[in-house]
Amino acid sequence: MYDLIILFVLLSLGYVFGQIAEKRHFRSIIKRESEYQSILTFAKRFPLNNDGEQRAELVGGNVVISVDYFKRFVAALRNLVGGRVTAYESLLERARREALLRMKAEARKKGLNTIVNVKLETASITKGNKNQVGAVEVYAYGTGLLSNH
Repeated sequence: MYDLIILFVLLSLGYVFGQIAEKRHFRSIIKRESEYQSILTFAKRFPLNNDGEQRAELVGGNVVISVDYFKRFVAALRNLVGGRVTAYESLLERARREALLRMKAEARKKGLNTIVNVKLETASITKGNKNQVGAVEVYAYGTGLLSNH
């Protein structure tokens, strides 16, 4: 009985603090996305207007975001029955958006205003003897350009 109470308390704390941290992070992302909206990003391999010389540099940004206790528990339950692990979807969305923002921040520091050939690499960082997902890393990179658009 005592163990069940501890589990419930840990799950509750994980849920509450995880939700607070996630909402705070999403607010930060939304604010910074509006600040960096002038830096255009394209998955296209080459720039749209390739008329003349442009300065080009590799830019990138990465982030590692930890999985909270509640999401790990919900994902473990989902693994028993199969299906979408929606508990991790918001985690990946936050990681992708944050990595793109960090890439844009690096481009701005270098005086670049367009990024082409944008790619995202994702890796899960496992822990424990059961190789549970402990965190997710996303790396965004591309070719930053100084172009007149």
